[in-house]
Amino acid sequence: MEKQQLICIVCPMGCHLEVTKENEEYHVVGNKCPRGKVYGVKELTNPTRVVTTTVKIKGGLLNRLPVKTKEAIPKEKMVACMKLIDSIELKAPVSVGDVIVKDLLGTGVDLVAARSM
Repeated sequence: MEKQQLICIVCPMGCHLEVTKENEEYHVVGNKCPRGKVYGVKELTNPTRVVTTTVKIKGGLLNRLPVKTKEAIPKEKMVACMKLIDSIELKAPVSVGDVIVKDLLGTGVDLVAARSM
């Protein structure tokens, strides 16, 4: 039997989860809401994260523009994602929601501007 301890990040409650795998079935305990169970299983089978960071921008009010992925991407692609994002330099103007990188690293998820500048 495989067992893992996690802290749920779906809501502010931060439930302490214990996820066990037995006979190809996952069991989650410690969750105070149904979303914790879904999170616990997903975190062990296919962990994903939304990336929020900044990119360089010229001609804007500031020299960094906040960006984020529209949806979560596989956790294993985080390092490559940040390396790619670090190489980006935009030119103002940029509007909130503008696609900065379409289909980031083949994930089907776009990187978008999180504010206008």
